[in-house]
Amino acid sequence: MARNDKNWWRDGIFYQIYPRSFQDADGDGVGDLAGILRRLPYVKSLGVDAIWLSPIFPSPMADFGYDISDYTGIEPLFGTMEDFDALIAAVHDNGLKLILDLVPNHTSDQHPWFVESRSSRDNPKRDWYIWRDPAGDGGVPNNWLSEFGGSAWQLDEATGQYYYHAFLAQQPDLNWRNPDVRSAIYDVMRFWLEKGVDGFRVDVIWHLVKDAEFRDNPPNPRYVEGRPPNERILTQYSTDQPEVHDVIAEMRRVTDAYSARVLIGEIYLPLHRLMAYYGNDLTGAQMPFNFALLSTFWSARSIEKIVEDYEKALPRGAWPNWVLGNHDRPRVASRVGTEQARVAAMLLLTLRGTPTLYYGDEIGMHQVAIAPEDVRDPFEKNVPGIGVGRDGCRTPMQWDASKFAGFSSVRPWLPLPEHCVRDNVASLEADPRSILNLYKRLIGLRQSCPQLIAGDYHPVAAQGDLLIYRREAEGRAVIVALNLGADPVTATTSAVRFGSRILLSTFLDREGEGIEGVLELRGNEGVIVAPP
Repeated sequence: MARNDKNWWRDGIFYQIYPRSFQDADGDGVGDLAGILRRLPYVKSLGVDAIWLSPIFPSPMADFGYDISDYTGIEPLFGTMEDFDALIAAVHDNGLKLILDLVPNHTSDQHPWFVESRSSRDNPKRDWYIWRDPAGDGGVPNNWLSEFGGSAWQLDEATGQYYYHAFLAQQPDLNWRNPDVRSAIYDVMRFWLEKGVDGFRVDVIWHLVKDAEFRDNPPNPRYVEGRPPNERILTQYSTDQPEVHDVIAEMRRVTDAYSARVLIGEIYLPLHRLMAYYGNDLTGAQMPFNFALLSTFWSARSIEKIVEDYEKALPRGAWPNWVLGNHDRPRVASRVGTEQARVAAMLLLTLRGTPTLYYGDEIGMHQVAIAPEDVRDPFEKNVPGIGVGRDGCRTPMQWDASKFAGFSSVRPWLPLPEHCVRDNVASLEADPRSILNLYKRLIGLRQSCPQLIAGDYHPVAAQGDLLIYRREAEGRAVIVALNLGADPVTATTSAVRFGSRILLSTFLDREGEGIEGVLELRGNEGVIVAPP
């Protein structure tokens, strides 16, 4: 269990829950807060330290909660404020932390702020959003594109101006150059901090500030046909502006006014630009999310280079973090394969830095194929047929072999796969060598081993499909050896000496085994080794 101090998040393990899909307690086919409360013993049994909830605020659900109409309420679909209070009390009673999603870049077009803003050009809240006159030809103000397809500008017929939306037209962007907007969002943060939340994961934090001159974005010379159309241009002027770091430092000061809170940023940027989000003297986000493993080619040398580059780029004193899955990207078991999913688990939970797990990855959930009539994701609806749909990684948690996998008593909001009768919590808990029990063993080992929590990272020379590294703390080390291929390999390295013993294998069948000379790995196997 993580220490209860201001840096608990460094030692801890985060577990992301997509509330719509974790547990339906009221029988409407959609997950809710009461369902999360019901499944809290399971979360605790994993050994994780913090729960991060995707948005639970009132929303028209155009983008399933990322279009917020009230920042300080609870969406009735998920329950009531009393349900939230009960949940956070139970989370804390169980020695866990609770992180909320903060979505400050945009609101719903039904938020009272935007209703006022669009009511007239001289409304006091007009400048709370980004309004521009038409271009000289009467068209859109510039060439900025929506992440979800089409222009990022929507004409408001009544006032004759366009408003900017980085995502859906129902998600107008707030104007973070306006100090009143900043103050209002900081008050929102204080509202939830006063309720006891332990921090925020800030959605699309690199989008918050836009170019003051609204210059056209340049074309992307590397765009490939068949990719999402928004990638035709580089977001040079619509994201990652220098002033954003002042905003993040202000957010950090809000959370720092409360004890032991954490600020996490969602940022999809190249490594050198990501590092700026730690802030000057580490006064920015404590954890700018590192998504490098979500899109890398799954090979030993690719991963080795990613880890090496990331470790070298970290500002002095900055703490690393790693992510294998989330609500926007295909499931890790589908990206790397069922066999390698176990190796991926060992990688995530033994690298230096804070790991974040995505619900269901611990039971090997796969990306679910979604029939056209079942598509719910607005991204897929706006840009169909090129594989951008996110529904497949948001399907209901698979609890047991009952009709709706123990998630609900009725047909869920997204379909369940046929194999959920086999791949579910109940069946995997009963199998001592399942991927679920591997996750539990990995988490338990990590939290009892100072080398894995806070030890230095040292790469060990290896070739082919072998990835080897050493974690060292307090004069003691453990070795992690991962076979990212399907064929058996022999690790001939001085790092694994005669008399070493295996602490854990991804197959859960070699604990305590001594090593005599060389380390033999089966295909798709990873091991953690303690030197003599």
